[in-house]
Amino acid sequence: MYPTPRAIPPFEKGGGWFAVAIIFGSMLLSACAVGPDYKRPATATDTPSNNVYKETQTGEWKIATPSDIEHGNWWDVFGDDELQRLQTQLLAANQSVAAAEARYRQARAAAQAARAAYFPDVSLNASSLRSHNGNLSSASAQKNLSLDASWELDVWGRIRREVEAGEASAQASAGDFAAALLSAQAELAQNYFLLRIADAQQALLDRTVADYEKSLQLTRNQYAVGVAGRAEVAQAETQLKAAQAQAVDNSIDRAQLEHAIAILLGKAPVEVALAPIELTMALPQIPLTMPSTLLERRPDVAAAERRVVAANAQVGVARAAFFPVVGISASGGYRSDSFSNWFTAPNRFWSIGPTLSLPLFDAGLRSAQSRQAVAAYDETVANYRQTVLTSLQEVEDNLVALDRLAQEVQYQQDAVRAAREALQLVNNQYKAGTVGYLNVITAETAAYTNERTLLQAQGRQFTASVLLIKALGGGWSDAQLQNKNN
Repeated sequence: MYPTPRAIPPFEKGGGWFAVAIIFGSMLLSACAVGPDYKRPATATDTPSNNVYKETQTGEWKIATPSDIEHGNWWDVFGDDELQRLQTQLLAANQSVAAAEARYRQARAAAQAARAAYFPDVSLNASSLRSHNGNLSSASAQKNLSLDASWELDVWGRIRREVEAGEASAQASAGDFAAALLSAQAELAQNYFLLRIADAQQALLDRTVADYEKSLQLTRNQYAVGVAGRAEVAQAETQLKAAQAQAVDNSIDRAQLEHAIAILLGKAPVEVALAPIELTMALPQIPLTMPSTLLERRPDVAAAERRVVAANAQVGVARAAFFPVVGISASGGYRSDSFSNWFTAPNRFWSIGPTLSLPLFDAGLRSAQSRQAVAAYDETVANYRQTVLTSLQEVEDNLVALDRLAQEVQYQQDAVRAAREALQLVNNQYKAGTVGYLNVITAETAAYTNERTLLQAQGRQFTASVLLIKALGGGWSDAQLQNKNN
């Protein structure tokens, strides 16, 4: 009968104290990690003279206070119930947004996978092997059941840097998700307002066609009694047909805008039909944020900055590869040539001890990987700074557009009033026989052209308003990155 094995203290049999020393040493070193600690790269907004918008110096713009900034449904400032309904549908069914959300979930899962390296890897293994040495009579069987564990001690902070990179990448993906959503929302709002401008242009064209039909009939009547010539009738017909052709062309634009809205809503074009309505809403007052706050309010800027964090952490991962990998491995179980006495004490085995691994020659692999990580970091810094510059340009572009368009619309409204007055005078003169039909055509064309130009300028105003809200970050804040990543 075999004696029951006693527990062997770790300091017996030689290497136990070394294992204990490794564990405590790793604890002492756990407060540090190789590689540079992250510091946000400087951008153009860090210069005090750059923390103001160029175009606000001439326009009537006011920098917003925190209470002025609306978070959430930014399109509510336009006060359009139909737009509100469409935006709700977009959030639920837009496929580009759904793809961005799926990419975010992938990045979050990858971050969770990186955190799993903090814990031991434990596995259960079972095998039944039969072997012989060439003589069938000497064949033997071996049954094994073991519980194996291995644990890499994060002495140099490699795992911490991996986790840091994974979490930053997940936050960057959350920013990408928010940017994709904001982009889709802004595109929907632009298409919606352009569609309403197309409705207004269609109404104008319908009135113009009706007026041209009356003019043609009047000219035909005058031709019948010899007052007007055949050339004047041909001119009236040409004017009418040209207006009818423009009405058809406008209907194409409207239909395509409706199709684009349907796709943004995740639907086939046949499923969406928006009835024409008059565009009566006024342009909203858009409060500005300081240029430096774009770093917090724009999801694409925040995502670019988080990628810098991830790349910085990967530099630490690459540098940790130059140091030994220290770990602990343990294994225990039963081994026997038959199941009958498998779990008896003599067939039990176990092992535990530290492990140390350090590649001695890799032909410059680790050095190359370290340089690659540094270059990748430099790339993300450049991309981050460029994203900030682009965000400043987008704000400035739409500020100047709204400022100048306000003046253009005012001038165009005056031009429309003058053109309508001129048309009325010329029509009265033509009916009295004091001017020819060419004068009527000229006045009618001027009135129609100026009205259509006014509608186009108003459409550009709505587009610039949407793009300015988007450039300022919409209703988003970088605090959402932390919330999404928890």
